[in-house]
Amino acid sequence: MKKIYIFFVLFGLSNILSAQNVMTPQQLIELNRVSAVGLTDDLQSVVYTVSKVNLQENNKSKKIYILPISGGEAKQIKDYSKQITNRLVSPNGKCKIFTKDVKLKPVTGQDYYKDVPGSNVKIYESLNYRHWDTWEDGLYSHVFIKSKDGEIDLMKEEPYDCPQQPFGGSEDYIWNPDSKKMLYVTKKSYGTKYTVSTNTDIYQYDLDTKKTTNLTGYNKGYDVAPAFSTKGELAWLQMKRDGYEADKNDIIVRRNGKDINLTKNWDGTVNSFTWSNKGDKIYFNAPVFGTVHLFEIEISSGVQPKQITKGQFDVNGIVGQSKKTMIVSRRDMNHAPELYAVDLKNGSMKQLTHANDAIYNKLTLGKIEKRITKSTDGKDLLSWVIYPPNFDSNKKYPTLLYCQGGPQGALSQFYSYRWNFQLMAANGYIIIAPNRRGMPGYGVEWNEQISKDYGGQNIQDYLSAIDDISKESYVDADKLGAIGASYGGYSVFYLAAFHENRFKTFISHDGIFNEKSMYGTTEELFFVNWDLGGPYWEKNNKAAQKSYTLFNPVEHVEKWNTPILIIQGGKDYRVPIGQGLEAFQAAQLQGIKSKLLYFPEENHWVLDYQNSLVWQREFYKWLKETL
Repeated sequence: MKKIYIFFVLFGLSNILSAQNVMTPQQLIELNRVSAVGLTDDLQSVVYTVSKVNLQENNKSKKIYILPISGGEAKQIKDYSKQITNRLVSPNGKCKIFTKDVKLKPVTGQDYYKDVPGSNVKIYESLNYRHWDTWEDGLYSHVFIKSKDGEIDLMKEEPYDCPQQPFGGSEDYIWNPDSKKMLYVTKKSYGTKYTVSTNTDIYQYDLDTKKTTNLTGYNKGYDVAPAFSTKGELAWLQMKRDGYEADKNDIIVRRNGKDINLTKNWDGTVNSFTWSNKGDKIYFNAPVFGTVHLFEIEISSGVQPKQITKGQFDVNGIVGQSKKTMIVSRRDMNHAPELYAVDLKNGSMKQLTHANDAIYNKLTLGKIEKRITKSTDGKDLLSWVIYPPNFDSNKKYPTLLYCQGGPQGALSQFYSYRWNFQLMAANGYIIIAPNRRGMPGYGVEWNEQISKDYGGQNIQDYLSAIDDISKESYVDADKLGAIGASYGGYSVFYLAAFHENRFKTFISHDGIFNEKSMYGTTEELFFVNWDLGGPYWEKNNKAAQKSYTLFNPVEHVEKWNTPILIIQGGKDYRVPIGQGLEAFQAAQLQGIKSKLLYFPEENHWVLDYQNSLVWQREFYKWLKETL
């Protein structure tokens, strides 16, 4: 009983909250999290995991299940080695792929001077000294092949990584169907050159000749996610321009020695893909008008994709094909991901997993609608509007403008365990989330417009959206707030100087505040080179100078006059710690009500479960105080 009492005191939970029948922070964090492993070899069942967070222990447990696609009950299993072939083993069963770190460069004081084993120092002679949330230590992840003859390091003494850092995985290496070759993805750039380039290529290692061939050397942007069809044809994802991480993502197929860009003439960008079982089509998911859906395309030049699924949800993952059915992961703003079966003929969907039904069935969910606003340049601007549960149009509600990060990230029907619209609505707020300029799903031109125009048209899109909904009688125009993270955090910092007293409060998480110091401390320089226009010291570079003056929040901070909560991760090397600290210091010294929420061990995200609960509590505490 004592443990139970302490737990409820620590986390502030009570039967009163539960009786409200709306989402609470603890419920959100402790939701069952469904993740597909893949289809069984006979294509009759799907294997998936369900993870469960234990807030008291601050950890997560995971169970494995197998579920017949045709129907039936899921069965818990200990492992799936007998149901799914290990893709790391060559098709002929003679070799296996594995990865391990190889020490190639001296970095520490101990590396250079053996007589100072207690020293604590790192020594660098080039950039890429840190990445995402990790300092460079001279270790590089390499792909190896293990056979009866021993181990082969495919990358030898090269200071390159596979899987790609920081987010690459087993999708970065595959076997050729004949077992004689192996493909892997890496960016063969080192140090400073690595930080300014996105030129990732697909390499082929021949087990017989021991030679490595660059299969995509002609392309200067990203080449990733290689996959073979049942016919032995190779496909992968490709971006054309070096240094542009949000370029149009196309599907390339190599047929008879010729590369075919299947999606070249399609005005969209691909998230991920899989071959059809017959090898005659490719299925992929892609953002479209505020959602993410499943498409198919024939293996032929000039053919337009066909959209298979439609509706107010995201197909956020493709698992695999079983006859005329595709297994996918699906989510929406009110529901965490579950697995569904899609009829490939008509797009109809059947829910397979029900990990959170019992929870959602007890909750009152808010309504989610599309809203179209005319932008300042006369275009249709789509926004998602999320209403509180039991919404009453005769009442007035405080309203939040949600500013999406990226900046070129789709504002689709996503379900976040932190920036969760369902939870915001459950706390009594209306949320408007505009699909402003710079988001995929509306064509390449719309997606690209934001680069080098951070404080321009997309900021006007934000204001158009909030002004439009503020005309509604149920919106309390005296209680408006703006919130966002990453580029959304930048948006908040910028709006704080130019909102003309629209907003009563702001929340910025890991946002860019000072673009000069951002350029001087961020790790992937290709991003700021492309989006800001280049270095701040290029005085004749008009695009860059506009970014560092007119569009730089620090240059307008004297106009701030509104309460602001600033959240910053200590291990965020993408938008480093100085950004949040500079902004908080500027607000405090100007006498503006402000608070700093600092997470020393978090990166650009908040991953620790108890930290996440504190984040939620401070988020809503701030809104209650200021709105």
